Amino acid sequence: MNKQLFTLALFEIIISIIVSVVIIYLSYSLLHKLFFKKMDLKGGNTAFTVFTSGVVLSIGLILSEILPSITNIVRLSTTQADVVDYGAIVQYSGLYLLIGFLAAFIINASVFFLFSILTRGVNEFEAIKENNVSVAILVVATLLSITLIVKESIALLISSLIPYPEVSNFL
Repeated sequence: MNKQLFTLALFEIIISIIVSVVIIYLSYSLLHKLFFKKMDLKGGNTAFTVFTSGVVLSIGLILSEILPSITNIVRLSTTQADVVDYGAIVQYSGLYLLIGFLAAFIINASVFFLFSILTRGVNEFEAIKENNVSVAILVVATLLSITLIVKESIALLISSLIPYPEVSNFL
């Protein structure tokens, strides 16, 4: 058994779980405080639950593209130098998470903008507050569609920021 690889894998699992839980918690709290102060998951508003589930799934899809880049930074930091540079790990991880959070925000904002253009006269927030499940499903489907289309580009952007070591060209 390769102890270094095993330790690195455990570290990656722990980091992934912690980062995912924190980001999803912060996103839900922000969504709840900004748009749906009087709504909660305990009530009978199915539309709010569907909408919240879609937002959480969208964030999860984006995080699934970011976390491999964070683990690559950890791998590079632990294998390239004699001393692990924790500052660089935190710096790059924070940058990647910021990019992911901004991407999620931009995706959500663009979905609401697109939905407002497509359905003039329908206020999606009010419709969701009034338990209009069909509006919530349509907003979530649009949100997930755009997230699925954009997530590979986010992964490419973030992987371009990984400081891979220089390799010489022998040819």
